[in-house]
Amino acid sequence: MTALATVGFAVNFWAWALLSPLGPRFKDSLDLSSFQQSLLVAVPVVVGSLGRVPVGVLTDRFGGRVMFPLVSAATVVPVLHLGLAGHSSLAALLVGGFFLGIGGTAFAVGVPFVNAWFPPERRGLAIGVFGAGMGGTAISALTTVELVDEHSMTTPFLITAVVLAVYAVTAGLLLRDAPGRTVPTESWGRRLAATARLGITWRASALYAVAFGGYVAFSVYLPTYLRTGYGLTQADAANRTAGFVVLAVAMRPVGGWLSDRLGPARVLAGALSVVVAGAVVQSFTPALAPVGTIAFLAMAAALGAGSGATFALVALLTPAHQVGSVTGVVGAAGGLGGFLPPLVMGSLYGAYGTYAAGLVLLAVVAAAALAHTVTGVRAAAAGGGRQAAPPPSASAPHRPHRRVRASGYARRVE
Repeated sequence: MTALATVGFAVNFWAWALLSPLGPRFKDSLDLSSFQQSLLVAVPVVVGSLGRVPVGVLTDRFGGRVMFPLVSAATVVPVLHLGLAGHSSLAALLVGGFFLGIGGTAFAVGVPFVNAWFPPERRGLAIGVFGAGMGGTAISALTTVELVDEHSMTTPFLITAVVLAVYAVTAGLLLRDAPGRTVPTESWGRRLAATARLGITWRASALYAVAFGGYVAFSVYLPTYLRTGYGLTQADAANRTAGFVVLAVAMRPVGGWLSDRLGPARVLAGALSVVVAGAVVQSFTPALAPVGTIAFLAMAAALGAGSGATFALVALLTPAHQVGSVTGVVGAAGGLGGFLPPLVMGSLYGAYGTYAAGLVLLAVVAAAALAHTVTGVRAAAAGGGRQAAPPPSASAPHRPHRRVRASGYARRVE
């Protein structure tokens, strides 16, 4: 089930990231400004982010068996629109990009789906493995430009639509929700209100906005940054972006695995420290080889590990019956964290002709997240997730208390 969910996450993220590698091409062909180009690649991000909130709530209610095929099938429509007719004007691209955001909501389906299959002491690694599906953006970065160059603008979109359709059918036939999955009976509004009252919702949202938001921002804007700041060709910039994405993806399960052993607060503190250092170094626009490459790859590894550690923290501190709702809010925060930086970077470059100020802002934000991690987050995690146990339910038989290990902290679970 984890493998099927990870594949679905990757396929939907592949579709979600289709416009990013083509941003420079659309800028030239449609004579877009830097801000318009940034808006084009950012629209799917913000829609996919905000859409995670209702999709997470719906997943709590209906389960991943229903929601994964539904999200995948719905994403086929904007992909076909963009490939067949929606790439001829900025307005058509923005409309297609808006609905392409549906693919980005798959994350809020997969986390509660996978989480329900594993005991608390294994959820960090399990969700980290699922999170590696964000490597779908690497598939887009590696293949989209080459397919357009060798065939036509329509080709990558048609291929992605076919893969999405095949996955939707496969998921509908094979996916199964975990036995004993808790189905909430409260209304949509009450569940969101209960989610908003959890401290973990807002702590994890802030951290994910930096960790995953930073990853998303770089994955969608790095081709433009490298082409504009370093004069690379479009293909070279796309390949280097793919390297950044692959490393971040590989480090996400590592971050979850380390969190199961060391505790998510320690992993987050280490990851955010590396992001601060890398952003400061890159703000001076050093030579790409070797200093710039080292700085970007270090940030990629740290952002991937930090993303994995954030959801290990969610798994530790969130009641089982609210994981989908919390995941939706936290995932939305992460996506929104990736929405603003491309717009800021494009605006700052248009105004000053340099990306230095944007990277300094990243360092400042990461430093603030680091300070919060070593204070509030560490204290909450050390509490052992006392709020994580679900309330007694008539549908769930009472079981005696037992001791388990979760992210390095002993806690009681009913």
